[in-house]
This record gives sequence, C-alpha cells and structure tokens, in this order.
Amino acid sequence: MARLAARRALFAVPVLLAVTFGVFAIAAASPFDPVKAYAGTAALGADQETLDRLRANLGVDESFAMRWWHWLTSALTGDLGRSTVLRQPVAEVIGERLVWSTLLCAVAFGAAVLTGTLLGVLAARRPGSWLDRTVTSLAYTLEAAPVFWIALLAVWLFALQLGVLPAGGLTDTVSEQVTAGQVTRHLVLPAGVLAVSQLPWFTLYVRQGVGDALAEDPVRGARARGVSERTVLLGHALRSGLLPVLTLIGSRVPELITGALLVESVFSWPGIAAATVEAATAVDFPLLAALTTLATAAVLAGNLLADLLYGLIDPRVDLSEM
Repeated sequence: MARLAARRALFAVPVLLAVTFGVFAIAAASPFDPVKAYAGTAALGADQETLDRLRANLGVDESFAMRWWHWLTSALTGDLGRSTVLRQPVAEVIGERLVWSTLLCAVAFGAAVLTGTLLGVLAARRPGSWLDRTVTSLAYTLEAAPVFWIALLAVWLFALQLGVLPAGGLTDTVSEQVTAGQVTRHLVLPAGVLAVSQLPWFTLYVRQGVGDALAEDPVRGARARGVSERTVLLGHALRSGLLPVLTLIGSRVPELITGALLVESVFSWPGIAAATVEAATAVDFPLLAALTTLATAAVLAGNLLADLLYGLIDPRVDLSEM
C-alpha cells in the first residue's frame, strides 16, 4: 500500500507541473486584462504611463513562462503569492474557503454513495419489478438533468414555495455568529442538490453489479443450500457488486468538483467557487494556479483512494502490481 502511494505521488509531480504550466499559458492567451481588473473603475481615467507602471509592479509584463517559474519556485517554499483580485495572500483565500467547500463535497458525496447503494440494491433484488423500473427511470432522468437546473428547481420549491429551507448563504442574514445549527440548515439544500447530481451513477452501478452477482453460480449455490436471502444479499452479492463502485469513486471526483462550483454559485455558499470565477475572469495567475493545483491533487487523491479500497476489499488484487 505504501509503495503504491509513493509511486502515485511521484507520478503526480509531472502532472501537477504540466497542469500549472498550462494554466499560465491559457490565462496568458485570455482576452481579459489583469491590470484593468486589478485597478477596477480607476483604470478608465488612468493614462497609459500609469497602467504600464502598474503592469510592471504586478509582473504581468513578463512572459507567462517566467511568471509560472517565479510562482513555482515561491510555491515550493510555501509562498503561493498574493491574489491581485482579492487583495490578500492566496493561502488565506484558500484557507478561508476550502473548509466550507470540503464540508459541502464530503456531505454530498457520502449521501450520494449511501443512497445510491441502497436504491441500487433494492432495484437489483427484483429485476423488472415496478421498484426496479421506477429507480432506473429516475436515475436516467437525473443523469440527464444539469446540476444548476436541479439547484434552481430546489430553490423554487423548498425556499420560495414551501419556505422550509433557506435559499442560500451560510447563516441567517440577521445572525452575527456562525452556529452549527444554522450551517446545518443552510447546508441541506446545496448538499442535497449536489448529492442528487451524483446519485444516478452510484445507483445504476450498484444495481448492475449486485444484479450480476445474484445471477452467479456461487450465489445460486448458497440459495440452494438454504442460506437466508439476507445473508446471500449482504454477505455475497453486495460485496461483489460494490467492487465496480469503488472504481467509480475516483472517476466522479472531477464531476463532483465541477458540480460543487455550480452549486456554490447558485446557493451563495462561501466556498472556493466565487474565488475561482473571479480568478479566471481577472486572470489572477497565482490564485488560479493554486486552485487548479488543488483540484488536480483532489482528482489524483480520489483515484488513489479508489485503487486502495479496491485492493483492500478484493483479495484477488495485488496492490504491489498496480
């Protein structure tokens, strides 16, 4: 296990280098002017000499390769630079927002895995039944629905029509303190929407995996020996049927991050979504590179976690050969 993690860590180094270099290259080709974004409305009345001096102070007159190299060497020492659009160190920007994005993604992902497993098992027990048809139809419908559409529909139904949940934010507008109760209440809608957007894949994968396991000879033999249906389902079919789901965990991380950005924007959740949008539109090189590196590291970590879980659960897999 440690050897696999070490190999993946070595593999991640060139991947992160290539991703950050690509971010600086794409940002340099962007039509947005970081100097005008930094100066705001003051840039409208500024002369060219002032803009050129500001451009030199921000370092945007250098080539993107030089900016990338300066950022990389500073990042290796722990200095991620200073955000030009948010006017604060990049480490502070990420530190203030990452905890809320992590909370949102963790709750949503956990809910999607548990609910999808339950629905998939129920559908696989009786293939072709009304429950199976209902679950699969719902899964395919949600799979085709954009996450922002689900979010807007949830706001309209639960916040505007029923008034049972807040429409957005982290706490109530009149509150001066962040309490666990308010955060939990405000988390329900965004986490629920994000979980629903991930739910179809887990449901369909579990249904297919458990259904195939129930049709295998060892399971039929267990039933013929008089083993209870619960033991057959939980002790044999479910363990075998969950193996494909473990590989799905790693592949869903990019979609989870993308969905979280959209959900945070709709619900005004104070995560990294707003910082990502501002960094992209203002060509904020240090913040954009740090956020992209963080997202890439999360994807690589998700793939590693899926492989480790697969190796631990399936005795046929040798982690030293992966």
